[in-house]
Formats: sequence, C-alpha cells, structure tokens
Amino acid sequence: MIMLKFAAAAIMFFSFSPIWPLGPNPLPGDPFLIVNKQTNEVAFIHDHKVQSVITAATGKTDDLTPEGMFTVTVKAANPYYRKKDIKGGDPRNPLGTRWIGFDAEDTDGRIYGIHGTNDPASIGRYVSNGCIRLQNEAVESLYESVPVGTKILVVSSPKNFDELGREYGAIKK
Repeated sequence: MIMLKFAAAAIMFFSFSPIWPLGPNPLPGDPFLIVNKQTNEVAFIHDHKVQSVITAATGKTDDLTPEGMFTVTVKAANPYYRKKDIKGGDPRNPLGTRWIGFDAEDTDGRIYGIHGTNDPASIGRYVSNGCIRLQNEAVESLYESVPVGTKILVVSSPKNFDELGREYGAIKK
C-alpha cells in the first residue's frame, strides 16, 4: 500500500512538473545551438566549446526568422510538408531529411525549425519563410547530437560564436 501511494505521488509530481514532457533542463556543458542571422551560420556548442559551425539559410526578410532564446520541442526524420501535402522522403519535399523544431513565437515546434532542403543552392542566402535551412548531411549530423530540450539562441550579431556562447552561459568564461 505504501508503494502504491509513493507511485501515485511520483506520477502526480512529474505530471505537473514544468519540465514535463521535455525532461530535465539543459545544464552548462549540454548541447546548445546558436543561429546568427547576420552571418547565416549555426554553431553547435557542447562541452563548453564550439564543436562545429554550419552555413545556413534564413528568412527572406529580417523579421521572418524570429530572434530570441527557444527550446527544441520536436524532432522528425523525413518530415511531412503540410503546406503542399508532400510526404517525407519525397525529393520534392522542401524540408529535406530532418526537422528540429523549436518553440519560437509561442508555437509548438511545428512552425519554426532547423531543417534540411531540396534546394542546396539556397544555403548561405536569405530565402526562407522563417526557418533555418541546412544541407541535408549537416542537419542529419546535428539531429543526432541535439536532444529535445536543447536551447537554441537566434540572433543577428557581429559577435563571434565564442563571445555569444560565453555571454549566454554555454561556454565557460
């Protein structure tokens, strides 16, 4: 009977926990992403250092890709493209092979994301409707290293990724 009460209390605690269902909040040294719209690059930071910098494509206009601190809430392999009813894996799918969605502008991670592309020539340019595009190979690699709950900072800044990482606590000062 005591075990049953304990189990019920644990279920209630975790059901109403502010981190449910994302799991524990990232700790210093955990994966962290920075998107710099000024340079059209994404930095993957882990273990307090910049592990890689990837060329990206961002919004056609400055306001299309929202800026701020967000959380990865959804991940999908071979994502479905709802706007034009294109299945995942279809070469016409503009989302490419992976989707890493985040909660920008109070959305659920299905509107804004880092994703692949079926137009590799667009990478490095300002062409999207708000998402961050990467080459498929790059987003596939990132997808494996970025768990749900990872923080993502989107900025437009002249600072380098080491400076931004230190400023936001992803890199030790």
